[in-house]
Amino acid sequence: MQPVIQEEISGCGIAACAALAGISYAQAKREANAIGIEAADTSLWSETAHVRRLLKEFDISVSSKEAPFKSWEELPDKALMAIKWRLEQGRPFWHWVVFVRGSGVATVLDSKKALKTNIRRDFGRIKPKWYITVYDA
Repeated sequence: MQPVIQEEISGCGIAACAALAGISYAQAKREANAIGIEAADTSLWSETAHVRRLLKEFDISVSSKEAPFKSWEELPDKALMAIKWRLEQGRPFWHWVVFVRGSGVATVLDSKKALKTNIRRDFGRIKPKWYITVYDA
C-alpha cells in the first residue's frame, strides 16, 4: 500500500480513502464529489460519516465504532487513525492517516504534502487518539 498525497489542505480523509482503495487522490476526489463529499467541508475531519460513506463506495469494510488508541502493538493490521486530535470551539478536529502492518513491519501513511516522507515510522512523534479497523482493502 502506498501513501496518497492530499491535494487540498483539508483533503486528508479523501487521501486516506484513496490509499486504502489503491487509487489516486483525483479519482477519490471525483468519487467523493459525486456523492456530495467536498474536501472543504470541515465535517470531513471532525466526523467519521463522510469517510465511512466514501469507503463504502470503494467496497471497503470498516468497524462501526471508533476504538481508543492504547498502543501500536494492539492495532489491527489496517486502520484509519485520528492524529493531531484537538478541540476548536468545542468541536473535535483531527488529521486522518492510515496504519498498515505487513510482514511484521508497521507503517503510517500520512497524506500531508509538506512531509519529507509520507511513509512514517516515527511512532513516538505520532499521537493517535482513536482508530477505525479496516477489514478489507
